[in-house]
Amino acid sequence: MNQIKIGKFISERRKSKGYTQRQLADILRISDKTISKWECGNGFPEVSLLLPLCEELGISVNELLTGERVSSNDYRKKAEETMMNLVKEAQESKKKIILSAMVAGLVIMATLPLFLIAGIFEMEIWLRFVLMGIGFLVITIGIIIACILDKNAGAFECPECHNRFVPEMQEYIMGAHTLTKRKLRCPKCGEIKYCKHVLTK
Repeated sequence: MNQIKIGKFISERRKSKGYTQRQLADILRISDKTISKWECGNGFPEVSLLLPLCEELGISVNELLTGERVSSNDYRKKAEETMMNLVKEAQESKKKIILSAMVAGLVIMATLPLFLIAGIFEMEIWLRFVLMGIGFLVITIGIIIACILDKNAGAFECPECHNRFVPEMQEYIMGAHTLTKRKLRCPKCGEIKYCKHVLTK
């Protein structure tokens, strides 16, 4: 999905209906900052808001997802394109998660021998420190790459309001986590919860 295009479309439809961001936000019972975020292409309406938003803007969900008006002749084609784009986005997110896991595995395989050699064999102290330094450097770089890939793979869904969002890197790194969830603050409702990692935004 092209969030910039969708954001511009939401903005155009809102203005054509004569709503300010505040008025539309009040109707949907959300903040005007959320509307601004959508229109700037920095977020996307959660699933529970799609139908109410489309109703207020006088558009279909398919039109919202494509970011443009769709004629009745093109409706089916656009619906299929939208579905394919969502599938593609999910597949790309899955690839990033797998790649992130592979990077973590390769880092362990690369650094373990360095630490074993530095710890087991007799050598000069300076050489031992060099080997351990290289090991820690490889681990640090590997963790950074794995975190970037994992953070940008899909989004995180708040269990309270079901808002989907991509956290800031610092919040992502500092958040306690399990294999599929991470403790994050939802930018919409402000709750700090274990948010599920999902494949689509």
